[in-house]
Amino acid sequence: MKDQAKIIAALLVGAAAGAALGLLLAPEKGGELRDDIADYINDLVDTAKNKAQSTASDLKEYGSNAIDKAKAKFSGTVNDLYDHGDEAIESAKSKAKDAADRAKDLGEDAINEAKSKVKGTANDWNNSVQGA
Repeated sequence: MKDQAKIIAALLVGAAAGAALGLLLAPEKGGELRDDIADYINDLVDTAKNKAQSTASDLKEYGSNAIDKAKAKFSGTVNDLYDHGDEAIESAKSKAKDAADRAKDLGEDAINEAKSKVKGTANDWNNSVQGA
């Protein structure tokens, strides 16, 4: 694998050197050659700038979309939490009301039982006093 990489690298270096020598040894005048090289480099720079601007625009759009998605998800989660909170409050209120009602019923039952026992005891004493 390393040998193949070395061979490919050598071929690329050789091709670049050959292209450079070809340009330098071409039968054009020096000024024309320099103009051609400058035009080629300017074209490469313009292409790189266009790619960079396009990529920056794409990244900005991607970032905006990601932020919008995160906001929507966060908003939905907050709404869900509010709903669950409201449900928990209603459930707690209902359970508290049920417990209060049950306590009231138990209290009334205890009072009625106590009244009945007191009345029974009073009747027993009354009967024992009258029978004596």
